[in-house]
Amino acid sequence: MTSTSTPPGLARFNASEDHTALAALLDACASRAWAKRLLAARPYPTPADLYAASDAAMAGLTPADLDEAMAGHPPIGRPKPGDPTSAREQRGMAGASEALRAEMLELNLAYQERFGHVFLICATGRTGEEMRDALRDRLGNPPEREREIVRTELGKINRIRLARLVDDPAED
Repeated sequence: MTSTSTPPGLARFNASEDHTALAALLDACASRAWAKRLLAARPYPTPADLYAASDAAMAGLTPADLDEAMAGHPPIGRPKPGDPTSAREQRGMAGASEALRAEMLELNLAYQERFGHVFLICATGRTGEEMRDALRDRLGNPPEREREIVRTELGKINRIRLARLVDDPAED
């Protein structure tokens, strides 16, 4: 039973069929292990409970699960065509100069060569310059440190995406 204070999106998520809820979770994070952990813990009494479950699931991801999650993210400066979530999250690059775009491409390639995966940052609310500076700084990290930063950034992204799901007033 949902209380009157349960946000409509959370109530709908809690009540939806498993395949529908799983699809919504995979839209938030491409890790099947993460999505299945959240799915198995339904229903969530509050958004805070959902976010806590997300954080716990993120902390428990194996390196392979983390790779799967990262594979769902495009490089900074190149949002997925036709994907409003990707475009919204990378809005800080929308008005970037050609010089900044070229630098980001070069830095993204250097990062991917060094770490073997896409540079991942919670881009929401950041400018192109802030993302570039973070990428520059993180290129010098040891791989183990960078993996933990990526895990933290994914957790932030997941919370933002889950908040959109929770707050969605639209009816099915």
